[in-house]
Amino acid sequence: MSLPSGFITAEAATDALPLHVVSRESLADWRASQPAATGAWLDAQGFDGAPGSALLLPGDDGASGAMIGIGDPLDPYSYGHAPLALPPRAFRLAGEHDPATLATLQLGWGLGAYRFSRYKQPSRAPALLQVDEDCPDVRAALAACVRVRDLVNTPTEHMGPDQLEQVACEIAERHGGNIEVISGDDLLIRNFPAIHAVGRASHRAPRLICVTWGEPAHPHVAIVGKGVCFDTGGLDLKPADGMRNMKKDMGGSAHAIALAEWVMARQLPLRVTLLVAAVENSVGPNAFRPGEVLDTRAGISVEVDNTDAEGRLVLCDALTYAGEQSPDFILDFATLTGAARIALGPDLPALYSNDDALADAWLDAGTQQRDPLWRMPLWRPYWRYLTSNIADIANGGPSRMAGSVTAALYLERFVPAAQKWAHLDVYSWNDADRPGRPAGGEAQGLRAAFAMLQARAGR
Repeated sequence: MSLPSGFITAEAATDALPLHVVSRESLADWRASQPAATGAWLDAQGFDGAPGSALLLPGDDGASGAMIGIGDPLDPYSYGHAPLALPPRAFRLAGEHDPATLATLQLGWGLGAYRFSRYKQPSRAPALLQVDEDCPDVRAALAACVRVRDLVNTPTEHMGPDQLEQVACEIAERHGGNIEVISGDDLLIRNFPAIHAVGRASHRAPRLICVTWGEPAHPHVAIVGKGVCFDTGGLDLKPADGMRNMKKDMGGSAHAIALAEWVMARQLPLRVTLLVAAVENSVGPNAFRPGEVLDTRAGISVEVDNTDAEGRLVLCDALTYAGEQSPDFILDFATLTGAARIALGPDLPALYSNDDALADAWLDAGTQQRDPLWRMPLWRPYWRYLTSNIADIANGGPSRMAGSVTAALYLERFVPAAQKWAHLDVYSWNDADRPGRPAGGEAQGLRAAFAMLQARAGR
């Protein structure tokens, strides 16, 4: 298997330069063991080991090595700057490093080396890190993060509901899973009316993609993803700036697919049901309209207050179906609300859960993995914002208050009362280039979710 971008084997890296990793705190000890000329070079360059810094060390025939400055050694993004801050040649890690730090460095290096290159070649190649051993855990983690980035970055022209189905089919086939796809008018026959309503105006049929994998005796997790491959807002049309990046509105499904694939690739002793509600929210003569009352799989009638609150409509049918499978718990991922971004910004996904132990497990895993998320309240008095005069519930409401909370409350209505459930409202996006985080699609809360499932599986 070929190495990911940014890596090179020891056999191929015959001229790899030593790479020294330091922090502000450890620089003095490292410097004390070096020749005086090296210290003078550090002083001349003003290198103090600050996080995000990099420096080439001079030698008789050019560079003799390189240094990078980091912060938290267990945060992958501490190393994300290195592949593009250093010249595009091979480097080998100098010194001794414990396995956790080494794995973190390799993951961060891979994240920093990533560039989406389907349509445009990167302006430069990344520096290469020599790896002496195949590290399946690191490679699986990097592959999952790259899967999210690639899916989100691909424009809807090439990543619509049918392409999401194809990706799921390939994953199921590769790992021995089973797949069922319910599409078009079959959604009505099989009682997924809300998914059908949202996607019926598109030239590409809406669908529910279901992949099952694992042994019946193992703990069962249902992973649900919002797969709105493009969101115009429907008849409540988004303005141009709000619609510009709506290829990313399937970011929830990208996370769900990547997480399920990661579990399969590492053969965790879990049983997985992956559900992706894949649609385009388009404008057309048969688009669903504000004021309509939609049926749902749960038998709960929903008044459409706003066609741009479509994600919760496709998710409600998928969550109902997930609950019918009686899993041990349900995890759902969705780029659901701008309100979550207003509250927490782009880097912190909003976590909602009806089970404290499940929420704490995900939060603790996020802390350990440096993959942060923030728990928000299911504040049930805010149900008043979803009141409808003619249906059981409205999908929005006249108030702009607590938009992320009310969206989560809406979803909770479609989860069986005794069912453990957690919902992650993710941005799935970097607005601008940062070290290790190129502009475009981003995985958030994914590494934490896998670590939580890994602990649950006893692995």
